[in-house]
Amino acid sequence: MSTTTQDTTGLSTDHSRAKADGAHSHGVVPQGSRAERATSFDVADFPVPTGREEEWRFAPVDRIAPLFGAGSDGVLTGHGVLTTVVEAPEVTVEIVDRDDARLGTAGRPGDRAAVVAWASFPRATVVTIPRQAVASTATSIRIEGVEGQDPLEPTGSHLVVHAQELSEAVVVLDHVGHAMLTETVEVVVEDGAHLTLVSVQDWAPGSVHTASHRLRLGRDATVKHIVVTLGGDVVRVTPDAEFVGENGSVEMLGLYFADAGQHQEHRLFVDHAVPSCRSRVTYKGALQGQDAHTVWVGDVLIRAEAEGTDTYELNRNLVLSDGARADSVPNLEIETGLIEGAGHASATGRFDDEQLFYLRARGIPELDARRLVVRGFFAELIQQIGVTEVEDRLIASIEAELSKSMSDLYPAVEPHVAGSETGAQTEGA
Repeated sequence: MSTTTQDTTGLSTDHSRAKADGAHSHGVVPQGSRAERATSFDVADFPVPTGREEEWRFAPVDRIAPLFGAGSDGVLTGHGVLTTVVEAPEVTVEIVDRDDARLGTAGRPGDRAAVVAWASFPRATVVTIPRQAVASTATSIRIEGVEGQDPLEPTGSHLVVHAQELSEAVVVLDHVGHAMLTETVEVVVEDGAHLTLVSVQDWAPGSVHTASHRLRLGRDATVKHIVVTLGGDVVRVTPDAEFVGENGSVEMLGLYFADAGQHQEHRLFVDHAVPSCRSRVTYKGALQGQDAHTVWVGDVLIRAEAEGTDTYELNRNLVLSDGARADSVPNLEIETGLIEGAGHASATGRFDDEQLFYLRARGIPELDARRLVVRGFFAELIQQIGVTEVEDRLIASIEAELSKSMSDLYPAVEPHVAGSETGAQTEGA
């Protein structure tokens, strides 16, 4: 039976309505096929972007330029971040050199920033969940900008999360402080393993961050990949998921909140290359303030051999003020009609005046009513994360964003005053 969940903005998040339309393609894919995008470990294969390329047409390349590397090798020599890992008792953590055989096994870089990240890291952090291990606590990885950088040092870093066969774990990445970082996160999930990976971008103002997340899923593997972007001047995250074994499943969730002058970009690619795999993508964002800009691009490719695929991607954006812009581009490419279902949806809108009228008619001040609408917009997605400490932190962060900015955006509205209610390893990059 099909059920539909309606959020407080009136935008449906129902994934059950996906259906096969036969072989077809939606959106703009200038390469002819998403599979044709160049990938390489060689910096020379990726010219410095100008902003006219499909991959970079929404991005402020002038602000990201320090992360594109200088010289023919493109190597960044900065040491601007410190990586600290507090692992679960069942999990192992290693700091390894560039020649470690486990590096580079989750796919190749797909753009200039990603290949510079690959060329630049001096050492990598490898987090391993052993075969059949079930982690009793979440593993926390803190990537923190080194204090006292002026100007910020362009830096490359590399992290591998390897979930071996039949293991289960939760890994949380926390990006904080001031930094200019291009980062690779490799995620290898072997047969029958279950992994939840949360990446929180909560940088201080002035930070610039590009991240390439490359996921490789084995047979019967299950991954929940969660991206939360709140801070920093420019943040660009590009998660790629590749199925290499049948009956794999990936759920990709994203939440972002952009303020004035911030650019937040999320570009996803799900590669269904084997039969009988499932993917679900749900990203929701809010933006407010002059020149706040969010970009979501979702590419899904169902190859000819990927019969029995079941996929759906969804993006919702809530614009809270004038001067903000949200770009949303879903792309679905299907090379076989023998699938279970495929579809996508995208919508961008403002506050629903009827909802505000309904709340205000019941005595709720306008400022509080607007807060309730935004809370409701994000609530369903936050509840799907499944990591209590992350959910609580997000709710608090969203409250802080709203408290800080709503009064500035609506200065004529008096705020409502309510009554009282009741073992680590470290690596420098």
